[in-house]
Amino acid sequence: MPRPTEQNPYLPHSPFCSRGSTLFLYRSFFKEENRMEMYVISVILASSLIIPFTLKTFFPYLWVDISYFGDLLWILVRFVSRRRRRPFFFVLDRFLEQTAAHPDKPFIVFENERYSYAYTDKRSNKTANALQAHPGYKAGDTVALFMGNEPAFLFTWLALAKLGSPVALLNHNIRTKSLLHCFNCCKAKVLIAASELKDAVEDVLPSLTEQGVTVLLMTKHCNTPGIESFSDKVDEASDAPLPMSLRSHITFKSPAVYIYTSGTTGLPKAAVVNQNRLLIALAVLSSNGVMPNDVFYLNLPLYHTAGFIVGFIGSIETGSTIVLKRKFSASQFWDDCRKNSVTVIQYIGEVMRYLCSTPKRENDKDHKVRLAIGNGIRADVWREFLSRFGNIQIREFYASTEGNVGFVNYAGKIGAIGRVNFLHRRLFPYILVKYDTERDEPVRDANGLCVEAPKGETGLLLSKITDIAPFVGYAQNEEQTEKKRLRNVLKKGDLYFNSGDLMRIDKDNFIYFQDRVGDTFRWKGENVATTEVSDILTICDCLKEANVYGVQVPGHEGRIGMAAVTGKEGAQFDGSKLYKHVVSYLPSYARPRFIRVQNAMEVTGTFKQMKVKLVEENFDPGRIQDPLYILNDNEKSYVPLTAQVYCSILSGNTKL
Repeated sequence: MPRPTEQNPYLPHSPFCSRGSTLFLYRSFFKEENRMEMYVISVILASSLIIPFTLKTFFPYLWVDISYFGDLLWILVRFVSRRRRRPFFFVLDRFLEQTAAHPDKPFIVFENERYSYAYTDKRSNKTANALQAHPGYKAGDTVALFMGNEPAFLFTWLALAKLGSPVALLNHNIRTKSLLHCFNCCKAKVLIAASELKDAVEDVLPSLTEQGVTVLLMTKHCNTPGIESFSDKVDEASDAPLPMSLRSHITFKSPAVYIYTSGTTGLPKAAVVNQNRLLIALAVLSSNGVMPNDVFYLNLPLYHTAGFIVGFIGSIETGSTIVLKRKFSASQFWDDCRKNSVTVIQYIGEVMRYLCSTPKRENDKDHKVRLAIGNGIRADVWREFLSRFGNIQIREFYASTEGNVGFVNYAGKIGAIGRVNFLHRRLFPYILVKYDTERDEPVRDANGLCVEAPKGETGLLLSKITDIAPFVGYAQNEEQTEKKRLRNVLKKGDLYFNSGDLMRIDKDNFIYFQDRVGDTFRWKGENVATTEVSDILTICDCLKEANVYGVQVPGHEGRIGMAAVTGKEGAQFDGSKLYKHVVSYLPSYARPRFIRVQNAMEVTGTFKQMKVKLVEENFDPGRIQDPLYILNDNEKSYVPLTAQVYCSILSGNTKL
């Protein structure tokens, strides 16, 4: 046995200890030490099992919350860093960074053509130089873009950004009165239109000419007086970079784009998206896990927030490749994804339902798509989509073009539009308040303040207007801007943005979209303003009044248009004439599918048209005594809606 030393002081060295007792104490000491080690190891092992189990049981979303907070913090740091750069840093500058980093990488894939970042940059330079040389334009003028989904749309927007011009993104489906309204409310000096929209431009040309508007058509030849060809000028222009001085006047508060949204009343409104908001929007894809090597499938309209901001602007930040499609096609969707090795898709609720409604194939799961980003997917469609097309991560989110609050369902809870938490609420204060659907207004207490909806109950989403979460409003429409502001919500003098959406928050802090309030309903991914449709219907010389509303159809997202109408004295209902009228004036999604002919229009005591009962009665001929008609494209008329046709719609045999 070793003797006690200074280096080994734990051995017994008392003169009173015998050799046997020394050995006994030595063994006892190390046996006790082993017990302590085993105890510590046992505690550690038990903790490693119990703590995760406890956290998963009582805090099941802790880790995804922490991960999301990390992403949110990184986004804020990057945003603040960019805000501090001088000269000012905008979305265009991020595109130029990506071009410098990988000039030969494909940026846009369209049909059978590929356009690199460098080509896109040079083509936008040519477009900008051609426009700058035109006498009807000067740098900084607002320009309206009237085009469908094609590379020229993206080239032209980048060109206008280089020239320091705000851009109004016109819906290429609108015509006549709506087209003129949308053009005028942004005070554009120039209209650039796609060649296939020449007829639509000619319909409003007299008014544009009278205003001195420069009209350019993306074609090499045009014989119409007042409309000039533009593609030929672009081809001949220099691809030299534009000087930064052309956009030196731009600040973060300067308008970048005008995106049109149908509100609760009237014609479309131009929501002002300023440079600051667009800079924030850069993070929309990167914050959801999109990487530079991803291929993004963009088949939603570029004039929409979803297509333009999420798809186009989001891809500029990530440096991804965009596969651009003219329009959504359920039958071609997955073949396109396979052909182009798409990894990220975008959706609105109807897109997912349409995909699930296509005939099943053996190769439904044969693709590289790993992520789907969008909003408006129903829980049942969500489950069906995953079951049929494989393990695709779905990132459902909530946002609006003009709104100042958004939510992201980063935890993947089926059916939820997002998850609420303390940090999010501190940065973007919001509240759900009780809402009176009959009176169409928030419920207020005796002090005139809004009443908060308890957790688990449906309430109207209101978001506080702050410096971090501003509400810019609508161009040339202070009345509608003011209608979206709600005052005296939680205390006298406060100011909130009225989303117009009814929400519910569950016990696990997931938030769910319930419905829209007011006169707007959503069909095929588009907002339909009932007042606008009513105005169009009453122009028809056989109708006196029209009360437009949305009704639900089993198996369909949103609400489809229906109108209760009264005829002019002595006039008979003419289905063919009305069909021709709505097709001429309204895009397909806004055309009332059902018509209910009444003898008199029901109104409230304040002469507001009553909708609640009409919505409840739906389009059921068994409940409605009034004559009912359905829009029939084959017969180009509104034809009687029979019980047989009604049953066919409910069964899904008749497609809407």
